Amino acid sequence: MRVLGVDPGLTRCGVGVVEGVAGRPLTIVGVGVVRTPVDAELGHRLVAIEQGIEAWLDEHRPEFVAVERVFSQHNVRTVMGTAQASAVAMLCAARRGIPVALHTPSEVKAAVTGTGRADKAQVGAMVTRLLRLDAPPKPADAADALALAICHIWRAPAHNRLQQAVALHAAKATKGRPA
Repeated sequence: MRVLGVDPGLTRCGVGVVEGVAGRPLTIVGVGVVRTPVDAELGHRLVAIEQGIEAWLDEHRPEFVAVERVFSQHNVRTVMGTAQASAVAMLCAARRGIPVALHTPSEVKAAVTGTGRADKAQVGAMVTRLLRLDAPPKPADAADALALAICHIWRAPAHNRLQQAVALHAAKATKGRPA
């Protein structure tokens, strides 16, 4: 399974591609950051993020895209920018028919470090160890994108089984209803 992890942000949007399956060593395919100028108009920044993500999708051809789920923060301006960048990533994937999964920061931290309260340094250290890197990816947005991809690879089998069970239940429930 090849997953593009996206840590959304207007100024720095972390991107990282990881390949592998749960229970086996994972391989880093690529890592980076899509950057936009702080002083640019919002629309231009979103187009730059779109172009950057499209380039990553073209180059790495992921089977899944894992995006950090936006959660409520005290700074509404920050959460709006994060949500807008997140929507761009989801749109790029949906346009190509690539399934998108959303993972909360605490889910990602728990999957990668064993605790949902891990700090950025702990996440970076575990990403470094899990992908057998010489040093943590910089900036932290890049390491977070890799952590998202790792989280998705590890959680996908259980998530897929759950989706299949829900679909089967829904099919059984509608089977007995008149058309």
